[in-house]
Amino acid sequence: MTTLITGGGVIGSHSAYFFQNNHEDFVILEYTPQSEAIGNIISDSKKHVVRGNVLDRDILTEVIREHEVTRIVHTVANPLLNAGAQDNPYDAINLNIMGTANVLEISRKLELEKVVFISSATLTTNLKPAKEIGKMSEDNIPRTTNIYSSTKLACENLGLNYSDLYGLDFVALRPVGVFGPWKGSGGGGRSNMMKSLIENISRGKVASISPWVGEVVYVKDVAQSVYKAVIGKNLKSRIYNVGMGRIYTPEEIISIVQAQIKGSKVIVETGGDMLKFKTSIQAESPLDLTRSEKELGYHPQFEMPAAIRDYYEWYKSLFG
Repeated sequence: MTTLITGGGVIGSHSAYFFQNNHEDFVILEYTPQSEAIGNIISDSKKHVVRGNVLDRDILTEVIREHEVTRIVHTVANPLLNAGAQDNPYDAINLNIMGTANVLEISRKLELEKVVFISSATLTTNLKPAKEIGKMSEDNIPRTTNIYSSTKLACENLGLNYSDLYGLDFVALRPVGVFGPWKGSGGGGRSNMMKSLIENISRGKVASISPWVGEVVYVKDVAQSVYKAVIGKNLKSRIYNVGMGRIYTPEEIISIVQAQIKGSKVIVETGGDMLKFKTSIQAESPLDLTRSEKELGYHPQFEMPAAIRDYYEWYKSLFG
């Protein structure tokens, strides 16, 4: 059985590593492969990467047939996520929704076993509260507050429709801000903030972090959740949260960094580039992982100290 991973970014590459490490066949479909960055994560990366666009149904079908794909992990999303969708709404809508529609429809027609969709935990923070008035009302329907979240909600609903109407085994994972080993471009605000933090510390520079509070998760734990969702049988539910299990304040992160990496200097910065790392809503509590732990067997292996140490050691081992 071969798993097709659409998107060779940080989640796609680390998911591929998890499949490779478990001796599972896989292929990555990527429109603009970042070969060096992918090669830093998986071995023989050129052998596993195919150039193609999920918006091209013919290429998608051809890759599935040529590689005898039976399952798909769909990670493709617009560049820079929330901020990118705000700047280029039509492109984000087209790629996220129509790309997912192509994956679902081709999976239905070719009778693939499963589609695992990478959704987003922005759906837990970027929703307007329902106005319950004691009866069924349009206001009871979840209302997203930005373009990116709207596309993710639409994709989840389409996947659930394909599951209910056509029997496609569809699972959606909702990770919070994902960070971890990756030298390529892409990712959201908090992901790039953590990337900048590690890179600056590794170079002996003063690092900055945003004052905005939000939960993050280490990419190796996201890859763990992807693998478990793919191989899981008879999963009771179809939507699962993926997080670290707790929220760390900027001050706590600074303390952890200084304890894990001696001599590091980190400050909380409110202006300049830090403005783009602002979260839409400051989370008051971490994601509820009860369902993910019980049904997927997902348990985060990296709390912040372990994640910081692992990321730093990876960076230093490759880039000095």
